[in-house]
Amino acid sequence: MTDATLDQQCINTLRFLSVDMVQKANSGHPGLPLGAAPMAYVLWTKHMKYHPLDPHWVDRDRFVLSAGHGSALLYSLLFATGYDVSLDDLRQFRQWGSKTPGHPEYGHTPGVEITTGPLGQGLANAVGMAIGEAHLAARYNRDGHRIIDHHTWAIVSDGDLMEGVASEAASLAGHLKLGKLICLYDDNYVTLAAGTDITFSEDRARRFEAYGWQTIKVDDGNDVAAIDAALDAARADTMRPSLILVRTHIGYGSPEQDSFKAHGSPLGVEDVQKTKQQLGWPLEPDFLVPEPALRHLRATLDHGAQAQNEWNGRLDGYAKAYPKLARELQGRLRGELPEGWDAEIPVFPADARGIATRVASGQVMNAIAAKLVALFGGSADLDSSTHTNLKGLGDFNPAATAGQDTQGSDGGGWSYAGRNLHFGVREHAMGAIANGLAVHGGFVPYGSTFLIFSDYMRPSIRLAALMGVHVVHVFTHDSIALGEDGPTHQPIEQLASLRAIPNLTVIRPADANETAVAWQVAVASTDHPVLLALTRQNLPTLDRQRYASAEGLRRGAYVLSEARDGKPALILIASGSEVGLILAAAEQLQAEGVAVRCVSMPSWELFDAQPHGYRDAVLPPDVPARLAVELGVSQGWDRYVGAEGDMLGVDRFGASAPAGVLLREYGFSVDNVVRRARALLHG
Repeated sequence: MTDATLDQQCINTLRFLSVDMVQKANSGHPGLPLGAAPMAYVLWTKHMKYHPLDPHWVDRDRFVLSAGHGSALLYSLLFATGYDVSLDDLRQFRQWGSKTPGHPEYGHTPGVEITTGPLGQGLANAVGMAIGEAHLAARYNRDGHRIIDHHTWAIVSDGDLMEGVASEAASLAGHLKLGKLICLYDDNYVTLAAGTDITFSEDRARRFEAYGWQTIKVDDGNDVAAIDAALDAARADTMRPSLILVRTHIGYGSPEQDSFKAHGSPLGVEDVQKTKQQLGWPLEPDFLVPEPALRHLRATLDHGAQAQNEWNGRLDGYAKAYPKLARELQGRLRGELPEGWDAEIPVFPADARGIATRVASGQVMNAIAAKLVALFGGSADLDSSTHTNLKGLGDFNPAATAGQDTQGSDGGGWSYAGRNLHFGVREHAMGAIANGLAVHGGFVPYGSTFLIFSDYMRPSIRLAALMGVHVVHVFTHDSIALGEDGPTHQPIEQLASLRAIPNLTVIRPADANETAVAWQVAVASTDHPVLLALTRQNLPTLDRQRYASAEGLRRGAYVLSEARDGKPALILIASGSEVGLILAAAEQLQAEGVAVRCVSMPSWELFDAQPHGYRDAVLPPDVPARLAVELGVSQGWDRYVGAEGDMLGVDRFGASAPAGVLLREYGFSVDNVVRRARALLHG
């Protein structure tokens, strides 16, 4: 068998494993695998560095199928190259409990690097992975010791390139000169509902060139040699990310070739047979894997083992030459928190004037960053407002001298070793890039913007929660109390919307010391994302000699101040900036003889995770008079105040006015809280 014949047999093996998977499931997307199999084959057998028996090897190349609807192709690759994915797993495509779900899922299928499917996200995730590689290489590599040295690859589609998140991320990647990021564009002129001629006519190559990318065209997506040469050229350009535009044919070889009908529906029994006949593939059996093809594809096992063994030798030499750096690197790649990482977190003295929780957060972040080198991130052009700059730790950016990084430095200036990542006004990309950093490994990534702009980031936040990855979102300007900027910038429904996302912890601290504890919770919560909602305005720093310890935040809600005889007739509940308001109202009610308990509830999710007994101790069932106070929609608070309780919230949009005026006009005053409380007590 000639090399060309063997290549074609391997490509068709991947094609028809994918087609048979979709047909057996009677669900899925056969078009992409039929068209893109050649480029995937060349990449996975001739260019990618990986070891199927160790999917988590640190220095492997990362592969992202941004066009996640083509998951059948990825599962075929994983099986064929020797990952822990069997033919039986392929036969269970899209079935309950299988390793092969409809779209790739991180942590579910060995070899899947990140969850993809929402178009554009995967490309942006890949940018995050490439940033991760560049930063770790700059911090840890030394002359003669290249411990971190891998590429990030992606297959992207027309739909990916149409999505705004991809545009944001591609723009940033070009600016950052991420030369180890290479995307193969499945340029087939077809989307789900039609040809691209009705929606997508720009010159994609020139667009990416304007972003600062190298672009390479392959005129025939079945030309193995041309694809191979294009990948070589892409790797050779170390100063620009590369987009390889591969002209493919969706549903190649099928009766529906070049039609949108091949995108998202099984071909059908008759058309599957016609496709196999057209491409010279046996009609029987289904899920055919010729022995020569499997032997050739499984050669990646030996290649991967050899590459990893060589790397292990380099790591041993590195550890002897730089033991401290080696320990630091290995600890962060294992996701370990270094001893004493929280030792320098400040304790804030009682202060009636206080500080904004965004300011307290900035101080806490910097105290943590000094000990936790994995803390890495930035803001969407708002670090002076969100207070998320890590002082003195440098900016992640190409070094002033092209191609020359400041090795091992975390000081000021520009280099890939810098720990402040400037996203620009790119909230969509920021969220997706943070997810890419998280799954790459070695990072506690954070991103920051105003809470209102979490709307731009919701898909990425949801995906982080779905994957269970460690990302910290720092959102400031958390209510109408930001004032004059008006309703376009004042979050109303955002807290409720974000609390609705499973596996996301939302924390809205009441003062500086709750903020400090919130950061400790965020850093220690390694199996899901955490979101901090922080104020623009100053909040009193509570006297913890008088009120309960801020450590109560760890349990989501806690009794901040108790009724004088310990038997409350009324419970006031609040989060964030409104905690000070309920404390002031409680003082007035107590003076009137009302037994009031005040509960700080910074996190619904943390509270709901507590034992039933604790929750009943904080909110006793036999005290039905409960008033919740929060500068957001009332939706959801009924679960805590009950049928006989009440909620003072904001169920309409904000307005442009000074903060004090807004709070008064929207009823967030001591007098109104007292009035609403009396109504609960007296019917």
